[in-house]
Amino acid sequence: MLVLFETPGGFALFKVLDEGKLSNVEDLGNVFSSADSARKMVKLKAFDKFDNTSEALEAVAKLLEGAPSKGLRKFLKANCEGETLAVADSKLGNIIKEKLKIDCVHNNAVMELLRGVRSQLSELISGLGDQDLAPMSLGLSHSLARYKLKFSSDKVDTMIIQAIGLLDDLDKELNTYAMRVREWYGWHFPELAKIISDNILYAKSVKLMGNRINAAKLDFSEILADEIEAELKEASVISMGTEVSDLDLMHIRELCDQVLSLAEYRAQLYDYLKSRMNTIAPNLTALVGELVGARLISHGGSLLNLSKQPGSTVQILGAEKALFRALKTKHATPKYGLIYHASLVGQAPPKSKGKISRSLAAKAALAIRCDALGDGEDNTMGVESRLKVEARLRALEGKDLGRLSGSAKGKPKIEVYDKDKKNGSGGLITPAKTYNTAADSLLGQTSTAENGVKEKKDKKKKKKAEEEEAKTEEPSKKKSKKKKTEVEPEAEEEAKAEEPSKKKKKRKHEEEEADLPAKKKEKKDKKKKKSDV
Repeated sequence: MLVLFETPGGFALFKVLDEGKLSNVEDLGNVFSSADSARKMVKLKAFDKFDNTSEALEAVAKLLEGAPSKGLRKFLKANCEGETLAVADSKLGNIIKEKLKIDCVHNNAVMELLRGVRSQLSELISGLGDQDLAPMSLGLSHSLARYKLKFSSDKVDTMIIQAIGLLDDLDKELNTYAMRVREWYGWHFPELAKIISDNILYAKSVKLMGNRINAAKLDFSEILADEIEAELKEASVISMGTEVSDLDLMHIRELCDQVLSLAEYRAQLYDYLKSRMNTIAPNLTALVGELVGARLISHGGSLLNLSKQPGSTVQILGAEKALFRALKTKHATPKYGLIYHASLVGQAPPKSKGKISRSLAAKAALAIRCDALGDGEDNTMGVESRLKVEARLRALEGKDLGRLSGSAKGKPKIEVYDKDKKNGSGGLITPAKTYNTAADSLLGQTSTAENGVKEKKDKKKKKKAEEEEAKTEEPSKKKSKKKKTEVEPEAEEEAKAEEPSKKKKKRKHEEEEADLPAKKKEKKDKKKKKSDV
């Protein structure tokens, strides 16, 4: 049995002298406790030295991926004929067995054997000391770390993450400084804030004008439009602001310089971000734009991490707080996150924003994978995906799409117009008309005609009978109305006659109630007189 061992200086093959000891895994540690016992267990058979650091890096990178390099394949073919090979990686062993037809072994005993060889490596390989092994291992590890980072000036999404973060910070600082300029200069010229709404133009005007008295003498044509300039000069004459000193104006102008320099640097940073996004993620940029694409990459951590996410995750990326709150309270989950700021979602009507964001997120997930893992550097896939999402948007708006003219796959087909066909589909609106042969025969037409005449006569008779009944009912209704009108005045007269009698009864009752206390007093007086007697 041979043992494959990779060192910083090259590949080594060790011959196992005593294979019986491999059955006792626990005793292998004691075998390699000293150099003499290790030499009795294994012996160096062959050694393939690396020519330079790049070759060593290539070989180690291949081993990490589970594949042998070209140099390793040649080395194994020359020294492993008819032998069993012990390897540290089962995946590597399977590939060697398939391509080189060499039997490979990977188990716990092999792993313990490799640990023992590593502990006595400088003693087993002559000419390789610890003083040489340490710097070689350090240099190879640094090279391998750089390779894992896949450092490239063209494919560095870290620059995008830093740039979009700085762009957001600059926007906050610009707004803070611009509002400070408006508040500070507003004490001197408060009307200017309503005349000029743009922060950059406001800062330029303040820097040029200084004191508002100078506005009438200055020319603002390079900064402002003619109408706004005239309005500014009129307002400066009748302004209600307070007077400020030259020292205050100096500091206000310095703050204006800071605002203008930040705005200029922000424009440069945006151009840099745009170029980076078009280089690193051209398909994503074509689909959702530079800013939204950069924020998605920044939120995902990197383009490679973002490519591992499904479309449903890309759709709600940035709305995690709302998602977990909705899950906790058992309400509807959010339909979009950062992707809401994409232009295609903004164009959609409110009812269709959820559908468009879902289809856009699915296309964006494919575009991200194409940018992260594909070899192409053009944005054809992103442009085609955008056209499809736009077509979906028009379909949801209810517009007739027809066919996309000038598509990537040649010219559109010209079809013959057919009025029975629906727009955009091959099906018919109504079934095709067929010739009715039964209409040719004259049999039975006379009988149907006679039946039709009889039905018309019966209808006329019914109408006449209904009209006569209606005429007889009208006079009876009129008589009943007259009777009612005659009865009503009689009832009124009887009510009038009864009213005076009712009034008389009420008066008698009131007089009796008034006489009651007087009668009671008379009775009491009589009782007293009797008692006195």
